[in-house]
Amino acid sequence: MTEATRTPTQIDAIAETWVDTLAEISPTLGTYIGRMEHADRFDDFSPEGHTRFAEEARRTLTALDGAQPTDPVDQITQGDLTSELRLALELHDIRWNLRDLNVIASPAQEIREAFDLMPTETADDWDVIARRLGAVRGAVDGYIETLREGIRAGIVPARRQVVEVVTQINRYTADNGFFAQFAGEAAPAEGQLPASLARELADQSGAARVAYEQLGVFLRAELAPAATEADAVGRDLYGLHSRRFLGASIDLDETYEWGLEELARMVAEQESIANEIRTGATVEEAVALLEQDPSRKLHGTEELREWMQATSDRAVAELGATHFDIPKQISRLECMIAPTQEGGIYYTGPTDDFSRPGRMWWSVPDGVEEFDTWRELTTVYHEGVPGHHLQIGQAVYNRAQLNSWRRLLAGTSGHAEGWALYAERLMQDLGYLDDPADRLGMLDGQRMRAARVVLDIGVHLGKPRPDGEGVWDADYALAFMGRNVTMPDEFVRFEVNRYLGWPGQAPSYKVGQRIWEQVRDDYAAARGAEFSIKEFHRRALDMGGVGLETLRTALLRD
Repeated sequence: MTEATRTPTQIDAIAETWVDTLAEISPTLGTYIGRMEHADRFDDFSPEGHTRFAEEARRTLTALDGAQPTDPVDQITQGDLTSELRLALELHDIRWNLRDLNVIASPAQEIREAFDLMPTETADDWDVIARRLGAVRGAVDGYIETLREGIRAGIVPARRQVVEVVTQINRYTADNGFFAQFAGEAAPAEGQLPASLARELADQSGAARVAYEQLGVFLRAELAPAATEADAVGRDLYGLHSRRFLGASIDLDETYEWGLEELARMVAEQESIANEIRTGATVEEAVALLEQDPSRKLHGTEELREWMQATSDRAVAELGATHFDIPKQISRLECMIAPTQEGGIYYTGPTDDFSRPGRMWWSVPDGVEEFDTWRELTTVYHEGVPGHHLQIGQAVYNRAQLNSWRRLLAGTSGHAEGWALYAERLMQDLGYLDDPADRLGMLDGQRMRAARVVLDIGVHLGKPRPDGEGVWDADYALAFMGRNVTMPDEFVRFEVNRYLGWPGQAPSYKVGQRIWEQVRDDYAAARGAEFSIKEFHRRALDMGGVGLETLRTALLRD
């Protein structure tokens, strides 16, 4: 998979220093990549913390601007890190942090989620957790200070996001919620917790719960009345976020029209497969037929987890023997039920030393007890192999060529999620979705991703609705999404609220897939008879995470 160990350069040293800086000023990010030296505390979410980040980013930019690349690896590192830092500073300069609140990826979730990835094997691990629980109050206070500054400046999130996050916090702080249960379930792999540590965990978990309750009070009493009723962020801000998530600039209007065409293509493909499932059946009828099939049902979260694990293990074993070079370290993927009930399905990468493996997480909404294998098979491929786990795990593994920033932190949502959708289609090409029901499930997901290209751009840019009756708004978005997915209402509602509060992220999946496929086709055309899909995948994934424009340039320049 990798070449001989590369001699580190000046640009590698700058990138490594930036990773060290991030691990120190963003301990939650450090936890994600396995840098645990600051794991007993949190980021400074106050205005002063954001100012410090900007100062460190400018210092790193100055160093990068003065460095000379020595090879193509350096060129990619310098270009991509420069682009990322400049974009982060653009967001800082427009004071985006003052309105940084949404239902999926804001400090309101990040503070709680930090505990999901912390080691829990020993009493020492739980001692670190107790100290971090004690630090929740300070992190929440800093976050509130930033949001209060936003109120004073008139830079506030949408009221819908505030209301939904309050609902999440109510679940976190309930008597059967995360903070009430987390410390009570503390159990090292070996031995028992000392009584003093058990008491400390209980006390600090209670303090963290109180801190989140106070965050909820602030959101209800102060931020909600000041929040904007508008969900849309407008063209200029949307364009900035689109670049952030893609690592490339796109024509938003052309992409909206392409999204409509892609959605129509997905619908037509689904209709054709529905007819295979039962002659003359509509998509809705085919779905209803499959949902009544007991052989395609899973009952309860443990059965879901076991099925996910078995499906993933099979894909790793078979693809590693045929279509990909999968090293031993990457062959381990853990399938997990998340300790929350938000409705998301996501992947977390391995630590740098693979002591914590890559993990696929399923956050199952309260009350959801049945799952359809035909609908979810492609999800396992998306999050696991050949999707995120292969992509991210291979970058982590490739330490012979890539510095820590390139292996652990670089890249964009469009690169990662675009690859995962590309991987779904690849699994169809390789025969893993020959069952029409499984292909219908894959297309259900692809149709959803096409629909949200249209929805996301439509809402945030105030586009005319496809039905010609006014412009996009939240109510139409919810109805539109409901017509284009076969998912429980709880999932649909969460998804739409996510798009409304996280502009530009949702389209990065399908747009990223589009760019990945364009790059592959252009690469194949340039290679002619010498083209090898396995070699293309190896070169692309060995690069690690990059912006999509960097991906195109690097693969097509020679």
